[in-house]
Amino acid sequence: MINSNILIEILKDQVKPALGCTEPGAVALAVARSKEILGLDVKKLKISVNNNILKNGLGVGIPGTRERGLIFAAALSLVVGKSRYGLEVLKDVNEDSIKQALEITNSKVIDLELNKEADGLYISVEAFGDEEISKVIIENSHTNIVYESKNDQVILNNKTLPNDEYSLDSKFHHEIKYEIQNFTIDNLINFVSHVDIEKLSFIQEGIDMNMRLAKIGISEKLGMGLGKYLSDNINDIYEKAKAYTAGASEARMSGYPLPVMSSAGSGNHGLVAIIPINAIGSGLNISHDKIVRSVALSHLITIYVKSYIGPLSPVCGCGVAAGVGCSAGLTFMMGGNSHQIKGSMDNMIAGLTGMICDGAKLGCSYKLSISVDAAVDASNMAMKNIFVPIDNGILGSTTEKTIKNLAEISNVGMNNTDNIILEVMLNKCYNEQ
Repeated sequence: MINSNILIEILKDQVKPALGCTEPGAVALAVARSKEILGLDVKKLKISVNNNILKNGLGVGIPGTRERGLIFAAALSLVVGKSRYGLEVLKDVNEDSIKQALEITNSKVIDLELNKEADGLYISVEAFGDEEISKVIIENSHTNIVYESKNDQVILNNKTLPNDEYSLDSKFHHEIKYEIQNFTIDNLINFVSHVDIEKLSFIQEGIDMNMRLAKIGISEKLGMGLGKYLSDNINDIYEKAKAYTAGASEARMSGYPLPVMSSAGSGNHGLVAIIPINAIGSGLNISHDKIVRSVALSHLITIYVKSYIGPLSPVCGCGVAAGVGCSAGLTFMMGGNSHQIKGSMDNMIAGLTGMICDGAKLGCSYKLSISVDAAVDASNMAMKNIFVPIDNGILGSTTEKTIKNLAEISNVGMNNTDNIILEVMLNKCYNEQ
């Protein structure tokens, strides 16, 4: 018997609005909370992050501004950040706050450092007043505040134990998203097939939100102009899906001041999980209920994959998590059976496993367009019963095993990949200065 209430809770926990890239947003959230705990003017900030947060925050636009990077996001949060907004922490931005944030940035009171010892997603912020200090730590997911203190007096402490006292798996299991590992892919398919559609009504909010940004992304020349370029060359609904997804990502990465509905902690994942299914479904006049159920499956598969590969990884989650979710959702929407849905997922993983994540930036919009192309192909192949054989590469005897193999490649086999990518990115930045 499937516990549908748990899956609804997981969806609501993992499908949330986000303004701008989630890594600067998470840093801004920690800064906002530190500022609120201090309760005084912040004279100095010390921020420590793991390599993935630094990698994804180096070159991405901050929403509502022309500025980029983690330090500016932190400065802006000192001016307008409110922790109660979650990943929309910077939504009160205006021209005056941008000027103030630039002054803070130029004053060099924000110290940003890489914590090379951090295991997984990690953000630590210390806010200093004249004589007082506050500290906030986020771990494991972008909004998961695990520690708060003021003047060394602990307010909250849900920090994980040292590595030698627990397994990598056990430290995450207090988060509801990891409950999804108790389900099979068949369970997830069965759930979206039979759950009362009224319980999925919140899914439509995400569809509307992401399509709104997609339409802006293809109508205005933002960033490098990829969305506009692709939209000028639309010949079918599949190219429309690709253009809309890339356009939305480009608008988001360039800092356009509209939120997106995220999936598994990532706004770009949310774009891939939602937009292609809605664009293709609407173009084929598929019923509203079927589209909503398909998007729900796309989210669930995305969350399922991310629960194994982690919130941030060396591989591009837009391809190997949200892209896999999208392929499953598309196949479900087109009437595919369980075997075909899982086959589309295997097809997708077999094709896009090697796409690396080299940080959040405008170029992600192109990666998203590639992911949509691959997801459509993976689904269309599966609907014609064309499957990459399970004896190929990392594919396992079941789709669940394939996903675990993918996680092994990402978390163990590519353990040093992020460090090398970040080193290349930082050397490039320094050499260009």
